[in-house]
Amino acid sequence: MHGDGPIVLVLAPTRELAVQIQEEALKFGLRSNIRCTCIYGGAPKGPQIRDLQRGVEIVIATPGRLIDMLEAQHTNLQRVTYLVLDEADRMLDMGFEPQIRKIVSQIRPDRQTLYWSATWPREVESLARQFLNNPYKVTIGSPDLKANQSINQIVEVVTDMEKYNRLINLLTRQGNGNRVLIFVETKKGCDQVTRQLRMDGWPALSIHGDKEQTERDWVLAEFKSGRNPIMIATDVAARGLGRIAIY
Repeated sequence: MHGDGPIVLVLAPTRELAVQIQEEALKFGLRSNIRCTCIYGGAPKGPQIRDLQRGVEIVIATPGRLIDMLEAQHTNLQRVTYLVLDEADRMLDMGFEPQIRKIVSQIRPDRQTLYWSATWPREVESLARQFLNNPYKVTIGSPDLKANQSINQIVEVVTDMEKYNRLINLLTRQGNGNRVLIFVETKKGCDQVTRQLRMDGWPALSIHGDKEQTERDWVLAEFKSGRNPIMIATDVAARGLGRIAIY
């Protein structure tokens, strides 16, 4: 009915991933008259509110913006029968646990829940046990995979104006034929950095969700072979890179 809450709720950690999920949902719903909308911060609320008030079957959302909509009574979760938590480990890393709990508490207990996670640390498993009832667990790859603890991480705080020159300094000092993987926040930023690097003579290629699969495969092959040793990717694309050797 008009203005009813969604039947399916998908929670994602970032707006870019939420938009990517919506793109796939639209393909499936195109011929079945299933309506969906994407709710995330950093975008005007007006169109999102209108979609919710007209009524949709699927809502893909980041936790913070969804809570804003719930508190403003632009929608409700009374009809939610299917709940999807995508990249649950990432949402926990980003501090979304309180928001997730607040959202889940408003959903009927007899819902079906799908809980996706690339890693399975103790806190992710603990949350899964609280949200799932007699679940089936499907593991792809080794369940013992963990982040590499031997990686040397260095954090530098620079202004936006300083970032590119600092990147060039790092590439000049550290590149020297080594493969370099650079992550940026957005697809637009990914293309901009790649374009600037190539204009300055660096063998860089980019990979993100808007690229065709054939192009992504080619970029990965170029990167792995070392023919183009610099690859710029969005953080969302990082989850889809799989195991690639970087030396």
